[in-house]
Amino acid sequence: MAAYAALLSLMHIIDNLRLHPRPPINLHHKQAHFLTEKVTHLLDFLRRYNPRLGYSTEADPLELRIADAAYAAEDIIESHIVDQITGDGGEMSFEALYQALDKVIQDMNLIEEEAMEIERGLGVLDHVQENSTYSDSKRSSSMVGVEDVKIQLMDKLTSDCRDLLIIPIAGMGGTGKTTLARAIYQERLITEHFDTCAWATISQEYSVTQILAEILGLGNDQHSSVGELGEKLHKHLFGRRYLVVMDDMWDIQAWDRVRVYFPNNKNGSRVVVTTRLSNLASDLSSKSSSLEMGLLDEAHSWDLLSKTVFAEESCPLHLEEIGKRIAKSCKGLPLSIVVIGGLLSKSEHTSEFWEYIEKNLSPIVNLEDDERCLKILQLSYKQLPVHLKPCFLYMGIFSEDEVIHASRVVRLWIAEGFFIKPVSGKSSKEVGKMYVKELADRNLVLVHKIGSIGGIKECKMHDLLRDFCLREARKERFYSFVDGEDETNARRGIVIPTTSMEEVEHALQSMPQTRSLIWGQDGKPPSLRLRWLRIIQSTKPFVYQETMLQLVNLRHVTDVSLEEESVFPSMQRFWNLETLIIKGNGSKFSLPAEIWCMPHMRHIQVKYVHLPDPPVGHAAADDNGDDGGCVLQNLHSLKRITNFKCSEDVVKRIPNIKKLGVYYNEFDERLQVENLVSLDKLESLKFVIFQPPPKGTEGVSRMDGQSLNFPHSLKKLTLGLHYSKFSQQVLGMIGVLPHLEKLRLDSGSFEERKWETVEGQFSRLKFLEISRSTIVEWKMEGSHFPRLEKLVLRRLYYMQEIPLEVAEIPTLGSIYFVFGHTHALNSLLKIVEMQELYGDVSIRILLRLKYIVQCADECSELMKQCRNSPYIRFEV
Repeated sequence: MAAYAALLSLMHIIDNLRLHPRPPINLHHKQAHFLTEKVTHLLDFLRRYNPRLGYSTEADPLELRIADAAYAAEDIIESHIVDQITGDGGEMSFEALYQALDKVIQDMNLIEEEAMEIERGLGVLDHVQENSTYSDSKRSSSMVGVEDVKIQLMDKLTSDCRDLLIIPIAGMGGTGKTTLARAIYQERLITEHFDTCAWATISQEYSVTQILAEILGLGNDQHSSVGELGEKLHKHLFGRRYLVVMDDMWDIQAWDRVRVYFPNNKNGSRVVVTTRLSNLASDLSSKSSSLEMGLLDEAHSWDLLSKTVFAEESCPLHLEEIGKRIAKSCKGLPLSIVVIGGLLSKSEHTSEFWEYIEKNLSPIVNLEDDERCLKILQLSYKQLPVHLKPCFLYMGIFSEDEVIHASRVVRLWIAEGFFIKPVSGKSSKEVGKMYVKELADRNLVLVHKIGSIGGIKECKMHDLLRDFCLREARKERFYSFVDGEDETNARRGIVIPTTSMEEVEHALQSMPQTRSLIWGQDGKPPSLRLRWLRIIQSTKPFVYQETMLQLVNLRHVTDVSLEEESVFPSMQRFWNLETLIIKGNGSKFSLPAEIWCMPHMRHIQVKYVHLPDPPVGHAAADDNGDDGGCVLQNLHSLKRITNFKCSEDVVKRIPNIKKLGVYYNEFDERLQVENLVSLDKLESLKFVIFQPPPKGTEGVSRMDGQSLNFPHSLKKLTLGLHYSKFSQQVLGMIGVLPHLEKLRLDSGSFEERKWETVEGQFSRLKFLEISRSTIVEWKMEGSHFPRLEKLVLRRLYYMQEIPLEVAEIPTLGSIYFVFGHTHALNSLLKIVEMQELYGDVSIRILLRLKYIVQCADECSELMKQCRNSPYIRFEV
């Protein structure tokens, strides 16, 4: 909710001023105390306050008053900060600041008294459980009730018809079209039946280039034309039996513009299209080829709700009758059922609470389908713990069907001030990850990709959930979304997707107090003269402007592109900066030395930019020589730094660094990389050397145990040694790292061109990738890699054999083989054969074989065997 977020944001500002070694202004200590006290009391009240739990088209007046009071305090404080740093307001009057804040404190007193009256009048409904005691592992089985449609789809996909078939799946939003398509797409029978499978998400605003690139597995290809990508796709699909899923299509033109690139190989290839539009389904194919996703009947509705709440356990008898009535009230819409189920799974399993939910569902039952679903979503939103409400609403800023990186979401939440203090000793980033998982556990965000060692890496939002977020955000004046229809009434945040500059300028003029600018267009953002701006989140690079120097309250700046040879020449004036992401080749740039005097800095991501030495004898040093503000206690992430000098002084100033990415094109002992071992909080390290060998030499290993050592805290390590060798000494040192879960060895040769792993090492490793290496022999004797789950072998053209002992790793689930030698491919077949002898084939193998060192006859026979194996599939 906007009120809770506003109070958190105000508290964030107060704390930042209090903790900053050189704050731009000082609040009177009594006023700071009173503000903190009032904010704390109101936050506690909102955690218990749950008015009008039925559907409402208007925001709660008390919540709006609380938000406005918090905004007023922010405006006063930040206005004085801007005046003080820029000098625009002349000499700042401390008395004027005191008087203005005194009025806000009096307003908060009145609001607090009213809140207490409400509580005394039993107006608070404390049904929400802030700390759920129920397992977050309970996940819904959202395929319940669609078994018949699933069987029909499987039959159409594997039928004897040899012509290319277009199979539309139509149905209203929330009926499970994408869920069905995804489940079928991952079925072993389907992956074994087709030579190649691909998936593309279309959505209302689509790009033909992006569609073709996604089908080809090239991501967002910005360099190839439609014709080039189309030709590449046609060549790849020609002669193969293929399955392509085109998800969420809204316009027949999207299909018309790509259909020419899908060859009819007369071998049973299929294209599946999901759409909300029945008429579009008719345009795509005959009625006999189409499938309709209907609503669930009462029995299946209850089955889905029960599985969502209790997983494989049985529903307690005292809840079964109420539960069936709740399921019936959802009118058969799967999305509504799983969202309500997510709410119930996180709440007390009592008759009183379930009856309360049933009672509040009853006014919604007879509404139209989409409206009913949105109102059910609002009921679930109302029941969210208050700390999750602003985080959930914020997800609406992302565009339709966008794949959202969880780390990006968390950085934005932190910059918005949604977290105040660490929870149970966890950092703000760790708390943010917990919040993402909580939203996923409640089925309010969809998990799109799990990281290589667990945890949500990417997520998406269902269209209806995103629509709800936009409606609720507008109602609560949380942020405005400029789409040509929005009546701009939010005070703090504005989202600007691709739209006309006239609409953009109008929106910005209507919101001079904007704090957050979410920018989704090419070119420079309009009017970076919004003096209170704190966040510039750009989805595309924009050019740095001198006017940005006036935005002294900036906390979060992403995708700024540089044209000058200096970055933010007066960087210290950005007293509050937390996140800085610079796009573009920055090899000629150096960050200013002032970067060391920015105590709130959390995340720095550049592209081959130099980091200067820390300043010597800083004015903030105390009698003991401690540099105070020049120790970046909050800096957790520092990526893509060139020729990073890891001196003792640098290590001392980044004591809590967790992620570090360093690249060297000049490498010698002066860089003092042996001090990396002193970074005892470091969890993720990317260490790459590009330095070529001297002329006339073959290149030697510069990596040994004396020049390089790693902290035992590491969980993820990428080691790239272009022109260098992985010595057995260094590999042995890596093998004993006690917490290492993910290892990438990239572009380095191996000593004597072989690797002999030692028993007992890599005890916790889950993910291993070896890429672009000249390794020939990999020996594995005894029990190794006891927890390995995924093995990636990429472009290993000289490796003759993959150790057969791999078949004995009990946890290994997949091997990804990307280009290589036919001998190594042959050993993959032997690994499958060994597991078949054991009677349990647990490993699935994914092959990508565009380039392969081969003997033509031998390769042809191997390809035949691979295609006949039910445990091997091919990727585009």
